[in-house]
Amino acid sequence: MRIAVATKEGMAVSEHFGHAKKFSIYDVGQDSCQLVEQREVSHYCLGGTSDRSAMPGILEAIKDCKAVFVAKIGDGPTENLNARGIEAVSDYAWEEIEPSLLDYMSYLSLEGDDIQG
Repeated sequence: MRIAVATKEGMAVSEHFGHAKKFSIYDVGQDSCQLVEQREVSHYCLGGTSDRSAMPGILEAIKDCKAVFVAKIGDGPTENLNARGIEAVSDYAWEEIEPSLLDYMSYLSLEGDDIQG
């Protein structure tokens, strides 16, 4: 699964979706995750207002991701992501990236077992 992460320093899920100037893109499996690339974007939030023209570029940059990990995200961006089948995940704010991604995959695996069982 491909997941985008909003991070300031590359170690934790530490960036607000609207403030992100780049997303770290990971390929994540049940037992491993690998940083694939960094994708630069225009930031959406301009301190109390938003640059709506930035949103299409952000959505295009992460369109192949199933989820985006963020420290925080507003309702509008969440709706935009959901409409494209991308889940906004803020449950791991300020946590280390790789353990968070692996925990999320474990959660999805358990959720899938519940659906099938």
